Amino acid sequence: MPLTPEQVLRFLKSVHPYDTLSEGDLEALSSQIEVWERAAGTNIYELGEELPGLFLIFDGAVEIRDENDAVISRLGIRNSFGERGLFLDGRAVTSARAGDQTTLLVVPHTRLTELIASHQTVARFFDRTQKARSRENDLVIIPVETFMAPNPITCRPEDTVQDAATRMRDARVSSLCVTDNEGRLIGIITLRDLSFKVLASALPVETPIEAVMTANPITLTPSAIGSDLLHLMMEQRIGHVPIVEGGRLVGMVTQTDLTRFQAISSAELVSQIAVARDADEIARATARIPNLLVQLVAAGSRHEIVTRLITDIADAATRRLLTLAEEKLGPPPVPYLWLACGSQGRREQTGVSDQDNCLILDDRVTDAQREGYFADLAQLVCDGLNTSGYVFCPGDMMATNPRWSQPLAVWKSYFEGWIKTPDPEAQMLSSVMFDLRPIGGDTSLFEDLQAQTLEASSRNSIFVAHMISNSLKHTPPLSLLRGLATIRSGEHKNSLDMKHNGVVPVVDLARIYALQGQIGAVNTRARLEEARETGQLSKSGAGDLLDAYDLIAETRIQHQADLVKQGAQPDNFLQPSTLSDFERSHVRDAFVVVKSMQSAIGHGRGMLS
Repeated sequence: MPLTPEQVLRFLKSVHPYDTLSEGDLEALSSQIEVWERAAGTNIYELGEELPGLFLIFDGAVEIRDENDAVISRLGIRNSFGERGLFLDGRAVTSARAGDQTTLLVVPHTRLTELIASHQTVARFFDRTQKARSRENDLVIIPVETFMAPNPITCRPEDTVQDAATRMRDARVSSLCVTDNEGRLIGIITLRDLSFKVLASALPVETPIEAVMTANPITLTPSAIGSDLLHLMMEQRIGHVPIVEGGRLVGMVTQTDLTRFQAISSAELVSQIAVARDADEIARATARIPNLLVQLVAAGSRHEIVTRLITDIADAATRRLLTLAEEKLGPPPVPYLWLACGSQGRREQTGVSDQDNCLILDDRVTDAQREGYFADLAQLVCDGLNTSGYVFCPGDMMATNPRWSQPLAVWKSYFEGWIKTPDPEAQMLSSVMFDLRPIGGDTSLFEDLQAQTLEASSRNSIFVAHMISNSLKHTPPLSLLRGLATIRSGEHKNSLDMKHNGVVPVVDLARIYALQGQIGAVNTRARLEEARETGQLSKSGAGDLLDAYDLIAETRIQHQADLVKQGAQPDNFLQPSTLSDFERSHVRDAFVVVKSMQSAIGHGRGMLS
């Protein structure tokens, strides 16, 4: 039975934001609304179809589906849908199907636009900016294992493409993982492969899957976080990522799984960088990092999430510059590995960062190749990073310095020498180089080097003692009476250096625990957490230090965000007068904890009971 205008009017009064409209506005709106009836299983609109307006469910249920026809949302009474495509270009970005016998109210696009322009409550309701930031904050803290599809459907490499197509159709999935007899992942085949490689090439249906699958696909572990996944998809332009643990396939994540967890801001930058044609285009993306910092801090993201996302952008920029360099210079003559050290290596970049990097080359490299091809590659990438806002390292700790672009054997000799003869320079270099993290190239060049170095350093008590002494050179800014000791002169007089006297003392402590415990992690917080698990730190000591580090790091990035909002460049110099008495007290207490932990490790205890 058709709805009466009175029924529509009563219904609108029960739905936000229409319940905020005046009686006259509601009557005018209800007279313009169309009523659609749809039987169960029938389409409401298709992907790409022009939308007549916003849909509001009066009765029944609706399934929203993605481009692979997978259900991404099930909606019921009082839910609206279609607004994303409507506000984008007027065309549907999903498809919608009635799940039950359904009655829909259709608000015309022109009328909805008028309401948004004239009523603030309606405008706020349809402004997805805040919601988008919330989704980003949700995504970055959610482990992949919480939203991956467990036990994905698999096939064997000898199965036919017809078998694969039948399995995908029956299971309503868009990909299959290809495994061997022992369950190890060896490939993946998608609907796109069937279309582009099989159908487009008129291959017979008996073609074995191994002939068209993507071998050795990119994977993640269940402990990866959602932003890792989305950034990987954006950068590599893939829509399916198998999840592997201990060499065994344990799950699958597709773009559909991420629909409700979109890290829009950081993912947009990674996506732009992945297709940039030169350093100037990368720079246009990285120039938005300060605004991203403000958004993430405003969204309540933890400091390690903020710095992780910002570092992901630097990683993407570096990999894109490596690709552009190879396109210009040709394929590398021997395998190489580009590594980051410093804050990028630890995934702790903030709104202000320089570049610290190096190259490990295959031992087959010749002097001519090192001084020619790889010197040119390093120059192109480092120049590009500088253009992109990652300024040249003041200490020349870059791959353009021949000292830091060497064969693997030379790198091994470096670390062996530093450990055997821990003079001041060796201590300084070790502090930087123990934070190395691979960014692009052949990662096998680093795996043995890292393990061997950790083992050798942990066994050399003299080296560890020197590293501990070196780590205590950066001290928290405390006065004798437990007040805050500010910088006494110069440009930053009366301020606290929240980098060198704030986070760096904790970074140095965490590195010592990593050396003593042969901990492979390079991120500071991860090192502290693993030190707690391995007994390098007591649970209470670790808890205090983690809390102190969190407060110091949060205060630092909040300060940077405040500067950006004021139109200034972010820096690490905080005026204590900008803090409330409550905040100053807590920051001081955090510094006291760090100083106590430095004292403990300096006296050979390394933990607090």
